[in-house]
Amino acid sequence: MIKHLEEIVEAAKRGPKRRLIAAYAQDSHTIEAVNDAVELGFIEGVLVGDKDVIAAVCADKGIDMGKFEIIDIKEDVDCVAKAVKMVHDGEGDILMKGLVSSDKYVRGILNKEYGLLIPGGTLSHVAIFDTPKYHKLILVSDAAIIPAPTFEQKEWELRYLAEVAQVLGVEQPKIACLAPSEQLLPKIVSSAEAHQLHTNAAEGKYGNVLVEGPLSIDVALYPEVVETKKYKSNGVAGDADCLLFPSIEAGNTFFKLATHWCGARLAALVKGTTKPCILTSRGDSRDSKLASIALAAISVK
Repeated sequence: MIKHLEEIVEAAKRGPKRRLIAAYAQDSHTIEAVNDAVELGFIEGVLVGDKDVIAAVCADKGIDMGKFEIIDIKEDVDCVAKAVKMVHDGEGDILMKGLVSSDKYVRGILNKEYGLLIPGGTLSHVAIFDTPKYHKLILVSDAAIIPAPTFEQKEWELRYLAEVAQVLGVEQPKIACLAPSEQLLPKIVSSAEAHQLHTNAAEGKYGNVLVEGPLSIDVALYPEVVETKKYKSNGVAGDADCLLFPSIEAGNTFFKLATHWCGARLAALVKGTTKPCILTSRGDSRDSKLASIALAAISVK
């Protein structure tokens, strides 16, 4: 089982080389991360963006732009459209977001003519955190795409968390469905729906997963809290692999606290797509972008 981000990169290095198409790839973090992946031998990089800007960034960072295929397009939306279509048409294995905003990137993925949404699916976001505050990687959904998920969307989010965890070698992912309390509070939607997800999982609806809910986040992550509260767990509480948040506000708040306050490093993907799509923040570090590229590479089917 993979327990640190560096191990994801090592796994990608052992696998086949993948072709990555980066949309509006003209910021230093994106170009440096793609360059790192090319140097490590598991990525062939295609940068879609303003060639003059890309050249200037490469010159400033001492990067040989001859390592990349450059597709010269000036506007961010046009870059996304070109990159998405290339992946859709089989000219790339992985789509990556560059300097373009998340909403424009997601709209490109949802293009009805040549988009990448799986039939009948829904887009969601899965982030992986490597933090000194926890004994293994922790997976989180959804911090970026679905504002207020319906119950059906939470079922998709749960499946996506399980898929990514299994890519990391977790055979039976432990998924905590979060709410304000570990006690069932029927009038609170997050609590009632977490309980229903727990019930459905126990009946085998979601495959080989352990799901527990409702759980407060302290009960989900800390065995000493489980013991203090004398909570009877099915194995998830105190040792969760995945956290399913009830709303984007909750997930995004955790995301930013984990990175800025707790020093967590991360990788992230859009799920619900026919090919792996990398969605990191424009402010995310070079290392986080490299880890996300590696995660996408080992997720290619």
